[in-house]
Amino acid sequence: MKIIVTAFALALTTAPAVAQEGTITPAADRATVLGPSETFTGTAFVVPTIDISEDRDFSMAEVTFLPGARSNWHTHPRGQTILVTSGTGWTQEDGGTRQTINAGDVVWCPPDVRHWHGATDQTAMSHIVVNQPQDESVVDWMEPVTDEQYLAQ
Repeated sequence: MKIIVTAFALALTTAPAVAQEGTITPAADRATVLGPSETFTGTAFVVPTIDISEDRDFSMAEVTFLPGARSNWHTHPRGQTILVTSGTGWTQEDGGTRQTINAGDVVWCPPDVRHWHGATDQTAMSHIVVNQPQDESVVDWMEPVTDEQYLAQ
């Protein structure tokens, strides 16, 4: 029994030496870019936080929408998870009703479902998006959301 306990204790103490080291990327090291007008209406800021790599099969970004800003219509081949981190925003699936999203809400956008998301017309909203690629693509961008679509209740 002492041999088993000793072997187990030895395994526990040597495991960290074999494991890979984690990394910390300071916020100051991540560049904020203006969301391009080809994919956003209004002012949106995008901060890529995690890129797809051999160790990770997903990407993450923080997006901040100023009042009135929103994404174009788009789809994701493997869906998208959204975690609202501050403010109040809107999201809508094509053919559905516009829904209000608030800080702390988690939104799941199913694969290939056309949708948009952004701030309300009066309040800013920030969220973190998580995407997984399919055939090296995480999003298929489409046309802008019109003011009529954006403001429709």
